[in-house]
Amino acid sequence: METTQFLAMIQAYTSIGIGLIIGLGALGACIGIGIMCASFLEGAARQPEMIPQLQAKVFLLLGLIDASFIIGVGLAMMFAFANPLLSVVTK
Repeated sequence: METTQFLAMIQAYTSIGIGLIIGLGALGACIGIGIMCASFLEGAARQPEMIPQLQAKVFLLLGLIDASFIIGVGLAMMFAFANPLLSVVTK
């Protein structure tokens, strides 16, 4: 196959991978945040005096969950705009 065909295949498979990275990352983050916030609301309803301690932990975990998704988006953007796989074909 020609070089242009290899480049097109790499770009096509990379774009599928980018969609999976962002889509599954968003899905996992949304499910995790939903489960965590539901548990926070249940805990707050059972013991209202614990709300300040629980709320601090919820906000910390929200940031960590979102950070993992943002790292995935950053990796996907690296593959979208500076794909290291394309340099292998040109050699």
